[in-house]
Amino acid sequence: MNRTVLVAVHTGRGAAIESARLVINRLVDAGITVRVLDTECADIGCDKADAVPADPGAAKDAEVMIVLGGDGSLLRAAEMARPAGTPLLGVNLGHVGFLAEAEVADLSAAVDSVVAGRYDVEERMTVDVLARQNGRVLADTWALNEATVEKQERMLEVVAEIDGRPLSRWGCDGVICATPTGSTAYAFSAGGPVVWPEVEALLMVPISAHALFAKPLVVSPRSTLAVEILPDTPGGVLWCDGRRRFELPSGTRVEVRRGAEPVRLARLHGVESTGAPFTDRLVAKFELPVQGWRGRARP
Repeated sequence: MNRTVLVAVHTGRGAAIESARLVINRLVDAGITVRVLDTECADIGCDKADAVPADPGAAKDAEVMIVLGGDGSLLRAAEMARPAGTPLLGVNLGHVGFLAEAEVADLSAAVDSVVAGRYDVEERMTVDVLARQNGRVLADTWALNEATVEKQERMLEVVAEIDGRPLSRWGCDGVICATPTGSTAYAFSAGGPVVWPEVEALLMVPISAHALFAKPLVVSPRSTLAVEILPDTPGGVLWCDGRRRFELPSGTRVEVRRGAEPVRLARLHGVESTGAPFTDRLVAKFELPVQGWRGRARP
């Protein structure tokens, strides 16, 4: 059976380019066909891989997409991998890297796991996002982490809605509608709760809201969240995963619901610092103090 792996690289990092060459060589030596994006091919300088256009077709029929970079690189790769249903395997070369499965120190072991097929695939919730003004569609998109309605210059005046019922009016810098995966991203910075990835839920987190009731909310994954920018107030902007931007005039309504297509992530077997429980990842990423913990009593 012919196996194909797509490799994507943050070419702005020298370490990523060197790591990409190592990954490509190891995969090719194992008899696996390797694709790289044509926009990155010249920087990698590896003639053992097939260059393909950097569009959703790049991941078609690929067994896995290995991404060398930070969470931003993973979010960019998700735009190609999601339509094809291809799982993403992130190798963290950035800072926090919550979406990444492996650290660069584990790169060789991670590639060995891919070659041997020692990985599982888990699905992460996404959100579908629709923005309309007076019946005109301004945006029809999606996000893995969050969709955020934000001010451009002056404070936004919005009404938040859950399942077709008005919740509250806020003067605010914005409103984040996030997935559990996105709970450790922008929503976390805005004071939202950390939600374990296997929990199915949607989050609404107001940003710097001038109101007594402006707490983060966790609602059913079957709920529909909506944010309406009030007429005769300044417009805003919609950001999805910090990558896709849409202008929102006053009077725009943004609806967010569970996405029809998940993003698939590869989880490795037998690599020391990967496949760890989410609690361990929180402790490691945020360097949380756990000294003195003794664990449960043993019989």
